[in-house]
Amino acid sequence: MSATAIRLRPRRTKGAGLGVLAWLLGLLFFLPIAWMALTSFHSEEDAATNPPSFAAALTLDGYREFFGAGGGASPWPSLINSTVASLASTLLVLVLALPAAYALSIRPVKKWTDVLFFFLSTKMLPVVAGLLPIYLFAKNTGLLDNIWLLVILYTSMNLPIAVWMMQSFLAEVPVAIIEAAQIDGARLPTILTRVVAPIALPGIAATALICFIFSWNELLFARVLTGVVAETAPVFLTGFITSQGLFLAKVCAASLVISLPVLAAGFAAQDKLVQGLSLGAVK
Repeated sequence: MSATAIRLRPRRTKGAGLGVLAWLLGLLFFLPIAWMALTSFHSEEDAATNPPSFAAALTLDGYREFFGAGGGASPWPSLINSTVASLASTLLVLVLALPAAYALSIRPVKKWTDVLFFFLSTKMLPVVAGLLPIYLFAKNTGLLDNIWLLVILYTSMNLPIAVWMMQSFLAEVPVAIIEAAQIDGARLPTILTRVVAPIALPGIAATALICFIFSWNELLFARVLTGVVAETAPVFLTGFITSQGLFLAKVCAASLVISLPVLAAGFAAQDKLVQGLSLGAVK
């Protein structure tokens, strides 16, 4: 056996071990979702058994009750509110974060690291600390139970993270391309939309997906500041925990349906997400 083969064997063994470890971690994260999906297709009696019965009969009763077949509230208004709040806030975040990241990366301002730290420091404040002032402001301005208040809040909450992420993405854009566009007479809006945005599209997609997930999953502000008109999907989900007990099959069905938009968005943008998160990793 040659010396080269002896050197390659440990590397191959290490690579195979890392692959097995990655698969085990993936299955570990996937197991709760698979368990929830299986439980959602069981009846309440079978879902409440301990230990659970994997051979129990499958049924769609949990999904029928979630969509109001048993006389309960319809989830569609809450799902629509979550969609509007998440998409609108994500679009606003991208519109505001792109020029800010451009100023901090391609055309950096003075002490741009201090600016980035200031953006990130706004996330250090506990959300509960700002809940009462925001509630009083919404009450005095008549914005309680208003979906556009959530849009503004989600935009302000996600904007620091978006600027921080997109700054690192836009730093990879070649300055020579921007200078060539400026020589051709392109103004800043044209440079941002036709030069910078297409090059940094993977990073923008990754930022948009993360902001969408954060907005869709937000519960505290939606729980306190909304009632009936602007109720979001996570708030609607908490309504399944009643004084009568926890109906496990129906809760699992509701959780799976409410998680589907996030899972679908992640699956659709997975290639852009991987490219975006890996930008700047290798110089």
